[in-house]
Amino acid sequence: MIVNIRTYTLVPRMMPKYIKLFEELGLPAMKRHGLDLMGYYTSVVGPQNQLVHLWRYDSMADMEAKRGARNEDADWLKFQAETEGLVLMQEDKIMKPTAFSP
Repeated sequence: MIVNIRTYTLVPRMMPKYIKLFEELGLPAMKRHGLDLMGYYTSVVGPQNQLVHLWRYDSMADMEAKRGARNEDADWLKFQAETEGLVLMQEDKIMKPTAFSP
């Protein structure tokens, strides 16, 4: 198993718009293609205007296949178009759990 940790820094005051669009368009498209959301969080203390979301995959190949299918989904393409210009920065990590990780 691997976990993809994505951190987006959004344009100030655009968080509600981005979250609404993700919930309505992005998340359904991702679920349709088997992407497994572990958590979706907003910053409260520390750097502001940030979203952190965690996605579980069986392997890198699993991630690439699921993302490839998602990238062809009409709702995903609409989500990308609707959110253009709302993300200032993105950090993307792929993490592998230790043997004792729950």
